[in-house]
Amino acid sequence: MTSKKVLLDGYGLSRAGLLAIARDGAQVALDAAALQRVRRTADFLADKVRCGEPIYGVTTGFGSNADKLLGAHRARDELPGGNPETREGSLLEELQHNLIVTHAVCVGEPFAPDVVRAMLAIRINTLMRGHSGVRVQTLEALTAMLNRGVVPVVPQLGSVGASGDLAPLSHLAIVLLGGGEAFFAGERLPGAEALRRAGLEPVRLSYKEGLALNNGTAQMLACAALALDRLQQQVELADLAAAMTLEAFAGRSGAFREDVHALRPHPGQVETAAHLRELLAGSTLIDIPYHLVPHFATWTAQAWREPEDQALHFDLSWDWVPVQRRHGREAFYTRFLPFRGGKKHQPQDAYSLRCIPQVHGAVRDALAQAARVIEIELNAVTDNPLLFPDVEGAQVIEDQVVSAGHFHGMPLALAMSYVKAAIPVLASISERRIAKLVDPATNDGLPAFLTGNEDATDSGFMIVQYTAAALVNDLASRAHPASVYSIPTSANAEDHVSMGANEARHVLAMCEQLGQVLALELYTAAQALDYRRDMLNAARRCTAP
Repeated sequence: MTSKKVLLDGYGLSRAGLLAIARDGAQVALDAAALQRVRRTADFLADKVRCGEPIYGVTTGFGSNADKLLGAHRARDELPGGNPETREGSLLEELQHNLIVTHAVCVGEPFAPDVVRAMLAIRINTLMRGHSGVRVQTLEALTAMLNRGVVPVVPQLGSVGASGDLAPLSHLAIVLLGGGEAFFAGERLPGAEALRRAGLEPVRLSYKEGLALNNGTAQMLACAALALDRLQQQVELADLAAAMTLEAFAGRSGAFREDVHALRPHPGQVETAAHLRELLAGSTLIDIPYHLVPHFATWTAQAWREPEDQALHFDLSWDWVPVQRRHGREAFYTRFLPFRGGKKHQPQDAYSLRCIPQVHGAVRDALAQAARVIEIELNAVTDNPLLFPDVEGAQVIEDQVVSAGHFHGMPLALAMSYVKAAIPVLASISERRIAKLVDPATNDGLPAFLTGNEDATDSGFMIVQYTAAALVNDLASRAHPASVYSIPTSANAEDHVSMGANEARHVLAMCEQLGQVLALELYTAAQALDYRRDMLNAARRCTAP
């Protein structure tokens, strides 16, 4: 828990601020000027309702029921004996209450608390813009729920990403009403009990408040923002793993030169190349002459004379290049000794090494596009209808209450599809570097599976690559974009949906496996570096072949 407080005004929520709320437990404060906008719009809406104006989702039903106007009283009130179903509140209040209750039908495991806290912060921030019609007291109650640590139980499956994240956001709002379930102080409780323990009272919703609370993109945006933070860290980690692998190969640095990348200046590519140059600065392995790199040979009891060398798990070998095979290459052998060890003399490394800037950089560019979309969405109004109480020259209600489609999640969905495709790409090139390190045909003189194994009893790092391959296959299998597969809902009133909630949820889950692949490369590269260092040091001590 941090003492930091994040001020929400509908305009200035940053990704850093959201992460502070979601992960560090930062408290939320509401901007006083923004609350004036909220109050102005709520008063405007109440006035229009009193005038009998037909307003979608306020005096009409929802979705395909939008053509049904609410009456002055319940139809059963006209029964001769009166209405046997006594209910509190007006039809307008019942409409908002029932919207939340009937839409809270998600299934599956609950989202982690950081996702739910992010959802709450996003929803509060968008309502602070003053275009949604909620009352100040309702917004303050939602904020108090967040600040006092009430975390609604929000199952993960149930949103199609238009009209926003209706079902998961209803699970947020239902706790505010005293329903549903919530976590409080680490315990899963009925929503009413969680509020009671937090010292809070349930809220009765007024005009449009149910629709304002559950109509928006908060679930997909929360997942996307949290995933992006992890992925931006992971692409940095991928560079580090790649740099370690490059050193283990005694690789070549020319492919990362600044002037080289100035010729194809994709931002992510240029950034990756610069990061690699920084990581490799001062390396004693990069660009080492090929003839100084010995080839692994199986240890034998006769391999070494000195006790410290006898403790090694390898022997060393070079191939002598006889004079008769040097003709026409005299200039070359003036510069390099006529020995061939583990490393070939060639001007370029394999693609998984040489093309790190192009591949990691493309992933960075995908993340940059996602960041641009997320930063806009964090301070966007995403519910419906939108209220414009101060529009000039308004003549009819439709001039000030506008039905639009800001709840549609396609901007986020497509950005997440891009990221979703990038994740297995980053994992795949990492796995290829692992495979190259463990394969004696490609690892430039290192032992097979990075183990000395003189008695043939140890598989070494063989299965590390298996695990990485399994993870990459699973990531690739999950990379199909959900955003291309719309399934109409709400009796075809919502005939094109984004599936952005699934897309962002998939991306957040895929971060875990990407991190595992990168960890396996770090593990493998560290072993390879140890062998390369020990072999080179032993080669310096031994008599030249």
